[in-house]
Amino acid sequence: MSTGIHPDSTWAPLYGAQTELAMDNFPSRGRTFGDFPPLVRGYAQVKLAAARANQALGVLDEQRCDAITKACQEILDGEHADHFPTALVHGGGGTTANMNVNEVIAARAGELAGSMVHPNDHVNASQSTNDTYPTAMALALLSQADAPVAALNRLADALESKAAEFETTPRLGRTCLQDAVTLTAGDTHRAQAAAVRRTTGILDAATHALTTVPIGATAVGTGIGAPARFAERCAGELARLTGLPISASGNPYDSLAHFDPYARIASAGARAAITMAKIAADVRLLSSGPRGGFGELTIPAVQAGSSIMPAKVNPVIPEYVMQLSYRVRGSAHTVECAVAAGELELNVMEPVILDALSNIFDDLAAAATTFTERCVLGLDWNGPHRERNLAGALDRWVEMAATRGYEPATAELRAGGSDGGTAR
Repeated sequence: MSTGIHPDSTWAPLYGAQTELAMDNFPSRGRTFGDFPPLVRGYAQVKLAAARANQALGVLDEQRCDAITKACQEILDGEHADHFPTALVHGGGGTTANMNVNEVIAARAGELAGSMVHPNDHVNASQSTNDTYPTAMALALLSQADAPVAALNRLADALESKAAEFETTPRLGRTCLQDAVTLTAGDTHRAQAAAVRRTTGILDAATHALTTVPIGATAVGTGIGAPARFAERCAGELARLTGLPISASGNPYDSLAHFDPYARIASAGARAAITMAKIAADVRLLSSGPRGGFGELTIPAVQAGSSIMPAKVNPVIPEYVMQLSYRVRGSAHTVECAVAAGELELNVMEPVILDALSNIFDDLAAAATTFTERCVLGLDWNGPHRERNLAGALDRWVEMAATRGYEPATAELRAGGSDGGTAR
């Protein structure tokens, strides 16, 4: 985490007075702006696109545009990362981050141009924090979303592979934790894969709705201070820079006042986490024992399960997945609260929304990757009790009820039937 103190005594900050004030006002122990490269990149892309649009529209001269463009490209190339020391979560609806970026780019562009480049008049021309922060935020989240979506899809792939591997392996199904009828392990894993795919698709769709951005809205959505066609030109430049179908919002007032798209992403992330946690909990239960529990499923022994009990294997990976799901759901609640806190024309809780959604993406990717690689791929239905437990299946009695009636089948079962199972 950046502290604002650089180990190199010859180092001089590119940021200026507004950044210094923010560092005093928000001494956060959490992540800094510089600790979150996706936002730094997103903001550099916004400022580069704005400079090109401003130059095309006669707002910015060619020399300053070129200098700003080069400074932004340096940031995109990974330079100047230690010049963004402000707290990621701060008050003011993102003004701290916007001014930190404006000051760094202006200072570096001035060095490159050999003439003065002003952070507000030139780097921030035709813009406001109101529109640049949510635009940079959207770009940051779009760049992060690929990791959890890919990890969740790999988990679904692994579950489908297990479904094929154990296509005909019978197991005892249960309802209310009581014996039910027979199904196969293939049926179980295929259903799990379908659930993961479904929630992954919802998350992917919710995130990609962010390709519509409010750039050009300036203050409260009015577009004041920006020339005509700035929004469309800047969005077009962003599309070229990112390779994404970026477009300007058709209703900038709505885009700045109502942040329900972020709540939708948070909800989708929570759904994916809940689905993973349910599967992990089932794996944990089915592998319990192995002598005194269900003992049907064997999970990989990734580490010693006890410091005192020999040869004990604990379901540490399913438990890790379950714990991360709790944290995802907590982060989703943070987003919901922050989205609901929007007032009148603007929601100023964007920094904590971004922080929470970023955490959701990181936790989903970590949970899905670890679950896949260290548990699911090594699952085996060779537990000591799988075949024994099949004897309790109610297949025969359900079929009897269908032909002879529910009451006669119940009476015969209660009279002493013990082998109701029909293994498939």
